[in-house]
Amino acid sequence: MTSAAPGSAPEQGRSEFGVALFLGALGVLVIVEALLLPDSLIARGPVGPAAVPVVVGSLLVIVAVLLGVDVARCGRGEPEGGEDVELAGGSDWLTIGLLVAAFAANALLIEGLGWPISGAILFWGTAFALGSRHYVRDAVISLVLSVGSWYLFVLGLGIGLPVGILRGIL
Repeated sequence: MTSAAPGSAPEQGRSEFGVALFLGALGVLVIVEALLLPDSLIARGPVGPAAVPVVVGSLLVIVAVLLGVDVARCGRGEPEGGEDVELAGGSDWLTIGLLVAAFAANALLIEGLGWPISGAILFWGTAFALGSRHYVRDAVISLVLSVGSWYLFVLGLGIGLPVGILRGIL
């Protein structure tokens, strides 16, 4: 008996099984870590901090099992046709670099300037990287989003985000 040629049916499913195994392992890890979380003193109601991670981990395990069954039954995913995406084109490294710079600026500035300002820089930088050239409008929207999300986290969820240089104003 001869071995299968590269790219033939017996060899094609290996990577899909790897993805299923990775998703299953990730789901189990999320569930185990969620169950090891200590009880929170700020938990409100019967739902503790482990509820969402357990649900997400369980969904990961279910998807992994379904993917493994599909691959075992010779199911294959279709390559995406791409409606308005040129599949032959390369990556836009300038856009990726600008997005990385916006996230890095947020990470570096959040403690000193606080979330309302570093978040606004993040939102504005992301809009700029993705092609928006309405600088003033984007700055106003970014500031409203960052201050609004700060209030949502602080007042609505009880999670303290750094306020930075706006301490006493917000």
